[in-house]
Amino acid sequence: MVSSDEELESVQYRFITRPSPEETDQIRALYKAEGWWAARDDESPDLISRIIHGSHCFLIALSGGRIIGMARAVSDRTSDAYLQDVTVAAGRRGKGLGSEIVQRIVARLHEDGLQWIGLIAERGSHPFY
Repeated sequence: MVSSDEELESVQYRFITRPSPEETDQIRALYKAEGWWAARDDESPDLISRIIHGSHCFLIALSGGRIIGMARAVSDRTSDAYLQDVTVAAGRRGKGLGSEIVQRIVARLHEDGLQWIGLIAERGSHPFY
């Protein structure tokens, strides 16, 4: 059996600005799994690219070439930022991946000079954070 520490070590994290078509499909699947994607959103094939492009940063977590988690930050790029769309695939939760994703996003925001960081989250998601 793989320990949580070993599983965390096998995950790669990458900030993206231009998702590949395969990454776009996998990100869309994560949004759908969380119920954050409406049927009408499928009518805009470039919506994922626009979300990523409009974000301060967008982080994906990969395992075996598949995206298993993500998060993004929106910001005025001067003083404030908000974490948004933090999620881990259902079968991969409870192993510290979400914490690692949040820590990496926060570190990136601090590197970019942003010290005030808020969180945008769904009601009832408090236990996740």
